[in-house]
Amino acid sequence: MFEQQGVPSASIITHLFVPTGKAMARTWGLSEFRFLVMQHPIANLTDAELDQRAAAITPEVVQLLLEGQVG
Repeated sequence: MFEQQGVPSASIITHLFVPTGKAMARTWGLSEFRFLVMQHPIANLTDAELDQRAAAITPEVVQLLLEGQVG
């Protein structure tokens, strides 16, 4: 919805949800929607571990925000 309003966004999912993410994108008519993927699970991570995961994916988030969905 952000992208449709001209606002860059970055969606992040865990690897187990890739098929679901692709199916949802197709349902919304966005079969080429780009989202970022990190390893599952995240719910049981400590704050420090979650911070590490976030830091690791930050360059990809920045790249997607700068490139947008058509990159």
